[in-house]
Amino acid sequence: MPDVTLTTLQEMKRNGDKITMLTAYDATFARAACQAGVEVLLVGDSLGMVVQGNDSTLPVSVEEMAYHTACVKRGNQGALIATDLPFMSYATLEQTLANCARVMQAGAHMVKLEGGANLVPAVQRLAENGVPVCAHLGLTPQSVNLFGGYKVQGRGDAQARRLREDALALEQAGAAMLLLECVPSDLASEIARTARVPVIGIGAGAGTDGQVLVLHDMLGLSLTGRTPKFVKNFMAGQGSIQDAFAAYVKAVKDGSFPAAEHGFSA
Repeated sequence: MPDVTLTTLQEMKRNGDKITMLTAYDATFARAACQAGVEVLLVGDSLGMVVQGNDSTLPVSVEEMAYHTACVKRGNQGALIATDLPFMSYATLEQTLANCARVMQAGAHMVKLEGGANLVPAVQRLAENGVPVCAHLGLTPQSVNLFGGYKVQGRGDAQARRLREDALALEQAGAAMLLLECVPSDLASEIARTARVPVIGIGAGAGTDGQVLVLHDMLGLSLTGRTPKFVKNFMAGQGSIQDAFAAYVKAVKDGSFPAAEHGFSA
């Protein structure tokens, strides 16, 4: 496929074409995902759990994110690569700029930061320096200890209002994309309709502009044996991993995934 850029994703949003995103941590799976038509490869700090075997994303380092980004870049065939900045690697503007430079030089086209309106100064500074940002809202795994566990965010009037305000503030600050995790489906749909930038969902219903899943989850692999509500095993009934990737892309594109059972209510 032609190289996917931010312009590509913005056009897809305008045309109502669903965007597919999938995590990738190495060259082989990156290439396979590209061949299936995945538009965005996310080098997620989820590697801390699914690759390293940790119980959270917190132990992941910037050096590890840069290493896996470079691996994904070598296997990439035209997808846009987004890379997470890990826990406490963007606590100050100086840290943020230095660590974004590290992962961008490793091959990322975009960085993903977790947080709300507190990220506005960082997003503004990064946009001024030519670094596209995907702002991750809702359930942000780096804040799992603050949330008291992996819980749906945006339920109730106060939480919903804050999520709307954070999304708007980040877009106005220059965020190129928003990602909503474990947010009530109706609220996520509302934010996607009002946002000018693409909005990707995971556990946020079918009304967003696209979907993302963790590679290992959608292949039915789990160290813990627990499957999140928003996950579908696309390997089931398929003859190969490549077929599973193709099934995921098709289901997102035709709107059959996520189904109502994969979302959350307010």
